[in-house]
Parts: sequence; C-alpha cells; structure tokens
Amino acid sequence: MFSAVRRTFDAALLILCAGSADAAVIQIKIENLTFAAAQVSAQVGDTIEWTNADFVAHTATARDGTFDIMLPPNATGTVVLKTAGTIDYYCRIHPNMAAQITVSK
Repeated sequence: MFSAVRRTFDAALLILCAGSADAAVIQIKIENLTFAAAQVSAQVGDTIEWTNADFVAHTATARDGTFDIMLPPNATGTVVLKTAGTIDYYCRIHPNMAAQITVSK
C-alpha cells in the first residue's frame, strides 16, 4: 500500500512541477504615475510582478477583487494568475492609473 501511495504522490508532484516550468514572470513598472505596460497578455499560472519606481506609494487593485497589492516606493509585489479572463486594475491612491491583464488558458 505504501508504494501505491508513494507512486501517486510522485505522479502528482511531477504534474505540479511540469506545470510550473512553463510559467512566466511578467514585469510591470510603475513610473511617473503610470503602469508600463498598461495592457499585457498572460497565461494561467504566470506571475505578474509590479515594481514601484515612483517616490510615492501605489496599489495594484483588481476591480473584481482578485488582488489588492500595496506597493510602497521602491517595492515589488507579485500575484500568480489563477483563472482565465480579463482583469482590469487600478491604483486606489491614484484612480486615474488604470491597466488591464488578459489571461488565457
């Protein structure tokens, strides 16, 4: 029985590792009160990484509540994309800062 459980565990681990090998890190810089790039495409499992190069704090806040990341000056924040769809996000502190992520399977 132990060997069957071990094989199941090993197979699950292999699937998890294989799935994460294709994941990308998509970098978005916050500078001069803008998200650069304002529109990006990604895949489920990819990581979005925001870097705040401004001298003031910002957020990356999804309008659908998927994420809300506080980014002090010179800070980096990340989120792993879990579902396909379009995510509109903005800065809660500076609502005119807006951007979009299109996530595919």
